[in-house]
Amino acid sequence: MTRPIRVLIVDDDALVRAGLAMILGGVADIDIVAQAGDGAEVPPLVAEHRPDVVLMDIRMPGVDGLTATEALRAAKSPPEVVVLTTFHADAQVVRALRAGAAGFLLKDIPPGDLVEAIRRVAAGEPILSPAVTRQLITHVSDGGADRRADRARGLLGRLSEREREVALAVGQGRSNADIGRELYMSVATVKAHVSRILTKLELNNRVQIALTVHDARAGGSP
Repeated sequence: MTRPIRVLIVDDDALVRAGLAMILGGVADIDIVAQAGDGAEVPPLVAEHRPDVVLMDIRMPGVDGLTATEALRAAKSPPEVVVLTTFHADAQVVRALRAGAAGFLLKDIPPGDLVEAIRRVAAGEPILSPAVTRQLITHVSDGGADRRADRARGLLGRLSEREREVALAVGQGRSNADIGRELYMSVATVKAHVSRILTKLELNNRVQIALTVHDARAGGSP
């Protein structure tokens, strides 16, 4: 990006907000445009400041981070959302990922890793690998597995054979370059396939593709 990455911090703990602001405030290519202590404050702040990335706490009084994430990602041209949590395995984190969050970060993340994660998300890259996604889902039972498996298999059925191969490779954590080498296509062609997959499946990002592949496999080989 040629301009600073615009970040909105959302956490009900003022000390957490202050700590994140202090860490990110000294980074030249990051601009903290606003802070919020409740999910209810998020929509008007997003409309006013147009952040690129929202750091979203999950557990907040009033409107929680999950509800705010679902509302944001359902809107037109939404910002990227990174969930902040104190738990490695959390059913609400899984739900946030299904809603389109680009990944999650633990609140005790080292400052350098936090900055790099924001840069990656702003560049359109997920910060949660499919391997971590699978591990997270395996340890969290949030119900509806059979229903999701049926839906995921139906979604994958919309894809052409080549698109399906790319989707499965994304679900295995392959980069675009790896997929290109494996399937004998250029990186540009892989990107075009990923874009079509997202459109056909009505998904927001690669994390959701990985979740769909995982869900389909939970009901049998996709």
